[in-house]
Amino acid sequence: MPNEMEELEFYLKKAKQVVYEVKKTVVGKDEAICKLLMAILAKGHILIEDIPGVGKTTMALAFSKALGLECNRLQFTPDIMPSDLTGFNLYNRQTGQFEYKPGAVLCNILLADEINRTSPKTQSALLEVMEERRVTVDSQSIELPKPFMVMATQNPFGSIGTQKLPESQLDRFMIQISLGYPTVEDEIAILKNKTNGSPKIISEKVLTAEELMAMQAYVEQIYVDDRVYDYVARIAKATRNSPEILQGISPRGSIAVLAIAKAEAFLRGHTYVLPSDIQYVLMDAAAHRIIVDNGLSNGIVTAETSLKNVLVTVSVPKLDVKRVV
Repeated sequence: MPNEMEELEFYLKKAKQVVYEVKKTVVGKDEAICKLLMAILAKGHILIEDIPGVGKTTMALAFSKALGLECNRLQFTPDIMPSDLTGFNLYNRQTGQFEYKPGAVLCNILLADEINRTSPKTQSALLEVMEERRVTVDSQSIELPKPFMVMATQNPFGSIGTQKLPESQLDRFMIQISLGYPTVEDEIAILKNKTNGSPKIISEKVLTAEELMAMQAYVEQIYVDDRVYDYVARIAKATRNSPEILQGISPRGSIAVLAIAKAEAFLRGHTYVLPSDIQYVLMDAAAHRIIVDNGLSNGIVTAETSLKNVLVTVSVPKLDVKRVV
């Protein structure tokens, strides 16, 4: 049996291979790639908000290929029905029985493109899938393949045909990130790596589904000191008491912050979570969950600004790393 450090080094090597393969396809987004991998290792769903054409879909496809997972893509247009997502029962005249026809969610990674353009009814169907990791069709419950995650993209609110996602659905996403425009140098590399106007997915498979689940299980058992638990709880409480914030971090949000902080610690080569890990992941894991009081400052205050203001008011615990390990 490998010891703790050997196990850490083995999984860390695998994680670095995944990052390397995704970077072969997605140019100039190293930090975003690492953040998405953290969410995947923490068994979380991912929301990427940005304008069209900056590589959101390419990122998702590159990850699915590097991780060796089956990926289904569904364009969330206004006419998409819940049955397109969950599947449906179809009567077979030859057998005289109803047969289940799988929907788009019967996969490992569901790429939900432009999620904020579809109807509330379809969004509600996706909500059950994200929370329960199963679908219900005509009172029949169907388990989804393991691992399963939703990697959703949305255009900024206010774009043509978009609508704001409800808070209940936003809260199900472990992180929300933005990719942004590439630099001039990166855009030149993107232009060279294209096929008929679309970037080539040149990432190669480096993991199996079983290996990914083993890595997820390893990350889940990363050590968390009681003082770090207390730190997360005090941050959450501070967001609920802040005069700038109408709706603070929910308990689900606190769980998400801690889960992805474990993945952050793992990628740094640690077997334990530090307060700095919590601080690093907080914006991506919590900003989309809070609602700020825009009336207080004429719309100037953002969720990110409010979180930063809260963070400086919460005392940071001091950990003796030697004793933690």
